[in-house]
Amino acid sequence: IEREDVDAVLRGCVNLEKHIENTRLFGLPVVVAINKFPSDTGKEIEAIRQRALEAGALAAVAHEGVVRGGDGATELAKVVAEACDRPSTMKYLYELDQPIEDKIRIIAQKVYGAGEVELAPKVKKKIEFFNACGLSGLPICMAKTPASLSHDPSLRGRPEGFKFPVTDIRAAAGAGFIYPLAGEIMTMPGLPSIPAAIGVDVDDEGTITGLF
Repeated sequence: IEREDVDAVLRGCVNLEKHIENTRLFGLPVVVAINKFPSDTGKEIEAIRQRALEAGALAAVAHEGVVRGGDGATELAKVVAEACDRPSTMKYLYELDQPIEDKIRIIAQKVYGAGEVELAPKVKKKIEFFNACGLSGLPICMAKTPASLSHDPSLRGRPEGFKFPVTDIRAAAGAGFIYPLAGEIMTMPGLPSIPAAIGVDVDDEGTITGLF
């Protein structure tokens, strides 16, 4: 049986507050979309809304898109459209000509809340190679767990001051970025030129072909 638990909601808001802070670091207005499920109470929704506004969000709107589809998210859509029309100044956390190590450190400390950044020996060697190849000016796209602000999925909420280990680093020269790998992370394999999903179909009678 679902029961109201405002305290649990408030404990989880520390993560939301950090995401709002991170977005504002880039000079952008923030609209928080609060997914309202049937079991959520008015007090719980209001607690999230208040914490979001206190953290600097432009607006925080509850929506029922998960239950009512588009009709349940019209108010949210209007607020997002209004936020898009507001003047903003997009800014980045680092300059592209900064050293690769510095760009990694800035992201880890400012966005994730890390303390020390630890580069594995092979990472340092690869950075030297990237510099020699003229790739040092590429932006950074960090590869890490989505389950935490940190590299460790077990660190919930808003972890701070943790050691951030960069275990590997690779260059996607064609795409135009360098991606460090933090902690234990597995990257997805690339798709073939014609993905297998292209051959999957459903006919008018619901028969699926091409799946196996």
